[in-house]
Amino acid sequence: MNAPVSPAETLRAALAGLLDGLPPKAAAQAVDRLIANYRGTTPTDTPILRDRADVAAYAAYRMPATFEAVRAALDAFADVVPEWAPGSHVDVGGGTGAATWAVNATWPGERPVTVLDWAEPALVLGRELAAASPQLRSAEWRRARIGAQLALPAADLVTVSYVLGELTEDGRAAVVDAAVAAGRAVVIIEPGTPDGYARVIAARDRLIGAGFSVAAPCPHSATCPIVPGEDWCHFSARVSRSSLHRQVKGGSLAYEDEKFSYVAVTREPVAPVASRVVRRPQIRKGQVLLDLCEVGGGLRRSTVTKRQGLLYKAARDAEWGDGWPPAG
Repeated sequence: MNAPVSPAETLRAALAGLLDGLPPKAAAQAVDRLIANYRGTTPTDTPILRDRADVAAYAAYRMPATFEAVRAALDAFADVVPEWAPGSHVDVGGGTGAATWAVNATWPGERPVTVLDWAEPALVLGRELAAASPQLRSAEWRRARIGAQLALPAADLVTVSYVLGELTEDGRAAVVDAAVAAGRAVVIIEPGTPDGYARVIAARDRLIGAGFSVAAPCPHSATCPIVPGEDWCHFSARVSRSSLHRQVKGGSLAYEDEKFSYVAVTREPVAPVASRVVRRPQIRKGQVLLDLCEVGGGLRRSTVTKRQGLLYKAARDAEWGDGWPPAG
């Protein structure tokens, strides 16, 4: 019997023929323009993805990385609400649907899904890609202006991934408020940059003020202990790069690391981890150094030595973003 195909593998296969018929020069030019837009700091009131070439280049260039970042955030969230699964999902600014694939990878099964975006070409392509997944074929792809006056249907889970950076400050507040009104749980993901982290923290404060509890990555709902301007909280997801992906991005490595910041909140009862590893663990001779954000709202470096036996073995296996200590 053949093993079931994972959502990641299904998505990779769906992306494989995406640039067929699109001249390589056109794809490269679209990727260059998208890189400039997504790295910029000026909000826009028009969709960044303008036509089929833009959307195809975006999907090849960004969708695998967005999928892995969102999935990593959702996995951390799912770990602290193990008995919960969303019965419905709304994806705000979902574009070609990477977050919907990540939700399906985290909580398998069918559920009502609504993807909202203001770029019609992205919605069209997202619907085409979703046809490859039995769980996503019935998803609704709806055009909507993302910003002020945004109204969302009620849902167990609302995701907002890589969207806030495209909006004005008022637009960001409106989107977060719309998520507050609609969702039982809200997950917001932004690039793992100082600016992306600042947007996540502003959203986090707004969500907590509306009565949500933080489930991940923070082990508390208190003020973030990181001093603004001195550091920022972010994590990393390993992205396998297909030959198509390497061709579009002009790289040779079989992988890349996507840096991201996020917050996951819920109205459900939640017991966050005791602490979270917030930097890549440093493995030295006979010891492992772990930088931890702790349940009390503080930052601490913990040194785990070889004399601590099983805990030391666990520390050597610990990854950036993991809860600590491990269960059991």
